[in-house]
Amino acid sequence: MPNTTLTGHVAVSRAPGGSLNVRDDLPPTQHYIAGAFDAVDNSGPRTDVVDPSTEQVIAAVPQGTAADVDRAVAAAVAAKNDWARLVPKDRSLLLHRIADRIEQNAEVLARLESANTGKPFEVSNDDVAGTVDTFRFMAGALRATTSMAAGDYAENHLSVILREPLGVVGVVTPWNYPLLMAAWKIAPILAAGNTVVIKPSEQTPLTTLKFAELVGDLLPAGVFNVVSGLGPTVGARLAEHPDIDMIALTGSVGSGKAVARGAADTLKRVHLELGGKAPVVIFADADLDDAAVSLRAASYWNSGQECGAACRILVHESVAEEFTRKLVEQVSTFVVGEPGAGDTVEIGPLVSKAHFERVTAYLERAAQQGITAAIGGAALDGPGYFVAPTVLVGVPDGAECAREEIFGPVVTVETFTDEDEAIRRANDVPFGLSASIWTENARRSHEVAARIDAGTVWVNSHLVLANEVPWGGFKGSGYGRDLSIYALDDYSRTKHVMHNHGR
Repeated sequence: MPNTTLTGHVAVSRAPGGSLNVRDDLPPTQHYIAGAFDAVDNSGPRTDVVDPSTEQVIAAVPQGTAADVDRAVAAAVAAKNDWARLVPKDRSLLLHRIADRIEQNAEVLARLESANTGKPFEVSNDDVAGTVDTFRFMAGALRATTSMAAGDYAENHLSVILREPLGVVGVVTPWNYPLLMAAWKIAPILAAGNTVVIKPSEQTPLTTLKFAELVGDLLPAGVFNVVSGLGPTVGARLAEHPDIDMIALTGSVGSGKAVARGAADTLKRVHLELGGKAPVVIFADADLDDAAVSLRAASYWNSGQECGAACRILVHESVAEEFTRKLVEQVSTFVVGEPGAGDTVEIGPLVSKAHFERVTAYLERAAQQGITAAIGGAALDGPGYFVAPTVLVGVPDGAECAREEIFGPVVTVETFTDEDEAIRRANDVPFGLSASIWTENARRSHEVAARIDAGTVWVNSHLVLANEVPWGGFKGSGYGRDLSIYALDDYSRTKHVMHNHGR
């Protein structure tokens, strides 16, 4: 049985052997450029990679420089024409082979992801499966793209519409889903015929580097490149580089704004998937039991470090007390712990000390404002950056905790009186990534969904995704679409060729 450290009503389950042993799984911790990892060089500054469950350092990666980015971009530029000329069938076969390689190494990738992020194995295994499916979907989609039919739209002139690659795409990925978010970018970028230079989060770079190690022999040199490092250096150079044709980022609003500013001088395309504060609107006729069970997963998946998490509940005042009781009952059943503590663990630590301090500061300020934690509301005993799954109640309209993205295992509960108020308050945040509506009224489900200002709106569900449908936001949540055929559109350009055949 795993050891436990008790804190109030919550026990942090500990792995019997301590930190996950991933020494034999570690990839080379160097930049991956032009089909090879750089030679080991410990002379420059490096960033420690920490297991957030134990606070132990498990690796260190170099802090890349602008010169490193320039080398990677030069490799991507050298490779882009040959890669773009491959017919769809050939690129598709390579993407399928990448999916095969990931599938063959799923256990190693999941173990690395859990060690680097603290994710329970349930979450890491789901991430790896999603990565495989993303590459398989894009491998098929790239062979089935469509455009307007060729024809004489002007007299004696035949118009042909072409879809072309952009060239070189720079990518910046976040720390919450290191492998999966990399796949969401890499797969459609390669499928569309582009080459890639990616900067993983300096906190969670291991699975991106492992991906490079595993699939490097499948891709021509320079098609896929990895430069580790800090956002103000590596990310900034990617955004401003004149030979990069597009920059794609999943991350914070601040990072997105910095990338957009950096890209402005070269007028390159920008794709941003930023923060969220998903409103969950529960009407009086909703199935409250179903909502509570569903939100148990959708609110706290990945310890709430999820842009689309169901973190802001607006419930009709007539059923608010009953629903809150049901939700708290669900949340009370969570097992919190290290990934190595067993399959029952559902909530892991937050990713870093800095993020842990940020989340607990939100909880402290909420308490100072008179907001009550119906359950949780505090940090748990270390080692590790654990926070108890929390439900905040008595949250007034406009409260900081209900408007800003906390990005932890924290849900706020507010009440509303009628449909118009619910919609107004749901939309009254800077974000517009996702939302959900809970009702048995068909008219309401259609009308309210149409009035919610979010890129994805679920009805009687939340946080269910599929590669066939797009993901992306409005307002402060950014622009551009991941997943689906719309992602291929993002990473392609349209050319019109008109032939005069009437001479």
